Amino acid sequence: MNRIFPYFCFLMLLCWSLVFPGGSMAGGMYKMSMLPRYYPKKIRAMIAPLAEYISQETGATVSPVLTTDFTEYENRLKSGEIEIGYENPLVYTKVSKTHEVLVMAVKGEGGNRFRGIIITRPDSDIHSLGDLKHKKIMIVGKTSAGGFLSQKLFLAENGVSVEKDCELEEASNNKQENVIISVSIGDADAGFIRESALHMADFYIQPGSIVVMTPCAWLPNWAVSVKRSLPDGVKADIKSALLSLDQNSKVLKAMNVTGFKPARDQEYDIIRNLL
Repeated sequence: MNRIFPYFCFLMLLCWSLVFPGGSMAGGMYKMSMLPRYYPKKIRAMIAPLAEYISQETGATVSPVLTTDFTEYENRLKSGEIEIGYENPLVYTKVSKTHEVLVMAVKGEGGNRFRGIIITRPDSDIHSLGDLKHKKIMIVGKTSAGGFLSQKLFLAENGVSVEKDCELEEASNNKQENVIISVSIGDADAGFIRESALHMADFYIQPGSIVVMTPCAWLPNWAVSVKRSLPDGVKADIKSALLSLDQNSKVLKAMNVTGFKPARDQEYDIIRNLL
């Protein structure tokens, strides 16, 4: 009997490894979502390939889910209903009690950093940062890193408190293109948008109707985070899958990034300190 039992255990482990080859995530079911900075169709097109890839690499079932706005996204991560998220650095710091960052997005010249810009009209009377005081400024939203926080940090370092010195208005649906359009038609004196969003509304505005006043503060890039209570093996499987992606993969192209790098929670302290 003593000899048979170890042999039986070995056979059980062998069968398990053949049925569940994906490691510690095998058989698990997880929800993945992304901060809804775009319209639902685009969000799904971005994260569905990643969810499928993680499923294939780990043996788990990862399902993409959509949220209607920033608030719903944040609340569903805080509640633990969504186990895997992809969000900007500001929202990550707000959900970091229940979620922890595994990797950070890498993209373009900024690499693992990105920043916002301030836009105005070419005929604007805003020529210096001080001229922004008492002006109507359209922002993406107060939970937008590239469409508010980067500018807030930059202006604070230069003696302007946007929330005290300026008249702020949030864009409809927290969309970058709505900020651009508002500035273009003169509905706002200036606008805060993410640098990479500069040409998102080109189809809807007159050419040359907006100009970049100044780039603003660099921030740590978007985070892929997971529910903190997930087993360490599950976190390791997800992280390994993300870091193994080839630069030319369709998954990365769908997400409009060039890759991911390992990240630590402390890298987002610049956001916490500002808040």
